[in-house]
Amino acid sequence: MTRSFPPIPAARPVIGEPEIAAAVRVLRSGRVVQGPEVAAFEEEFSALVAGRSCVAVNSGTSALHLSLLALGIGPGDEVVVPSFSFAATANAVRLAGAEPVFADITPDTYCLDPLAASAVIGPRTAALMPVHLYGHPAPMDGLMELAARHGLAVLEDACQAHGATLHGRPVGSFGAAGCFSFYPTKNMHALEGGMITTDDPRLARTLRLLRNQGMEQRYANEIVGANMRMTDVAAAVGREQLRQLPAWTEQRRANAKVLDSRIAGVSVPHETDGARHVYHQYTVRIPGGRRDAVQRDLARQGIDSAVYYPVPIHRLRPYQDQGGPVLPETDRAAAEVLSLPVHPSLEQAELERIAGAVSDAGGER
Repeated sequence: MTRSFPPIPAARPVIGEPEIAAAVRVLRSGRVVQGPEVAAFEEEFSALVAGRSCVAVNSGTSALHLSLLALGIGPGDEVVVPSFSFAATANAVRLAGAEPVFADITPDTYCLDPLAASAVIGPRTAALMPVHLYGHPAPMDGLMELAARHGLAVLEDACQAHGATLHGRPVGSFGAAGCFSFYPTKNMHALEGGMITTDDPRLARTLRLLRNQGMEQRYANEIVGANMRMTDVAAAVGREQLRQLPAWTEQRRANAKVLDSRIAGVSVPHETDGARHVYHQYTVRIPGGRRDAVQRDLARQGIDSAVYYPVPIHRLRPYQDQGGPVLPETDRAAAEVLSLPVHPSLEQAELERIAGAVSDAGGER
């Protein structure tokens, strides 16, 4: 007889009564695009990134794209990026007219390796784009030193790392700009949207022009821009989510500790000394070609899991023309990682069930 298990989803996006009430309030106000809610969200988000200026846009991808444009990066330039990330990281570089150059990752955090990045810097390199993957900070000390040595801009892809810190300093406050996503499965969301952070007033103004057809005043266009504005409905939802983010983050970290202490037979996530991981994903390693079998076992028990990312960006069709860089840690991670539920809605019994199922399935066969 087949046993039935209550499903445990990989993520449970929160859309509660506060979010619904905020959206209705905005709809009734008639101010629905780039209005007071967006301005308030930008001001409130600033507290998460050490008081930096914040510019709200319509997605995390737009945040990356506009940041590159505002930094003057375009045709003829190269940007060093990790291949072990979502395609948007490299897509934004191509959309700006520049070329992504892929470098390998550190095996413990899955983030851009400063030594690997150093090896691919050339005369056309204009910027480094580290990704704070899965919610763990990239090694910013080494990357910032590398950028300073070569005169490069640093653009942080913090789309998965709201509230993460390194030596007490929040991600999104290291580079010339930092980019966050508010997609529904992120640690906080705005239905959809993005945020750019910077400590450069001129860059902030350029970003505001770029998101709004190149104008501050209507019909007084100063530069070529686009419509990448955030709606006030999204901003109102984001404000409610931002208020709850600290508690959700602590719950994610507590859930991760439970899983750390209960899971056996696979490698649990690493947290570097001085780093504060916010566990957008709780990602284990399962070597020996057993990952897919373990995932199937979990699915049979009603436990959702996911592979982020099964195909490195440099192996995707749009990027195969670069001659296939040798990225052994990237390829190994893509073959071994499995992300388990860690969201704040999980109950203790669900955490125990996840840990037990992974331990049973992950043992040597």
